[in-house]
Amino acid sequence: MSDPHPDRLPEKEDKRSFLQKVAEFIHPGPDSAEELIETLAEAEDNQVIGADSRVMIERVIRMADMTAGDVMVASPRMDMIDIDETPHALLRSVIDTGHSRFPVFQGERENIIGILMAKDLLKLQRSPDLHIRTLIRPAVFVPESKGLNDLLREFRGNRNHLAIVIDEFGRVAGLVTIEDVLEQIVGEIEDEFDIAEDSGDIFGLADKTYRVSGDTPIDRVSEAFGVPIHGSAPGEDFDTIGGLIAHEMGRVPKRGEHLQLCGLHFVVLHTKGGAVRWFKVSRVDDSVPAN
Repeated sequence: MSDPHPDRLPEKEDKRSFLQKVAEFIHPGPDSAEELIETLAEAEDNQVIGADSRVMIERVIRMADMTAGDVMVASPRMDMIDIDETPHALLRSVIDTGHSRFPVFQGERENIIGILMAKDLLKLQRSPDLHIRTLIRPAVFVPESKGLNDLLREFRGNRNHLAIVIDEFGRVAGLVTIEDVLEQIVGEIEDEFDIAEDSGDIFGLADKTYRVSGDTPIDRVSEAFGVPIHGSAPGEDFDTIGGLIAHEMGRVPKRGEHLQLCGLHFVVLHTKGGAVRWFKVSRVDDSVPAN
């Protein structure tokens, strides 16, 4: 059938890309990063871009001034593997911490000899006589001053997802992962232990233990388990169970560490941002003693 309106021109489809629309909106362009961020806010107000897009672009802009030292996990909090551990102890460390990659040291923690991927341990099932050293991959070292943009480019290029950060004196300052970098763009990447705050703070588990949030008030934990909970020294006053446990241990606990207190057995399940996010809690009579 012929077009009943042959002289009518079809409407042109807007084939401009998202970036082209943004570029045209901000033309001739701001003179600084802060002006660009303000312009992006105006673009959101004018519905040129959505709120999520504006936040992500702003994070990318701000990331240009950030370094590996800004986002690294500091050396004292690094979960590491000692090459001289027995295979059984090594496997337990991997299971308890739950990471996919581990720095491996020999002798002292400063002497990092490589990176071990948890999945490579599966090869021990086929070849029990295989030495752990043969599974270690080369470690990547970067200075604290390494820009995050350059670091992300290197992560993508060499397919390494973990780098050891060294300070100006060549000492190990910490480690940084590709997840640490991407979180600066997309926000916190949730994992299996990140549960929404409105989901509660104490959960019963299938093995008759409980998962308890580190910021749960001590009074609530006492009520839930039917025991008075207090510090080992008189006169100490803490609001949350995470704060009390950290005080009792004298530092921020690491994942997999154990503590018995007031008839309860606490196992650190997950830490983030220098604090314990989740504990696994059981009564001492029902728990497996820590080795």
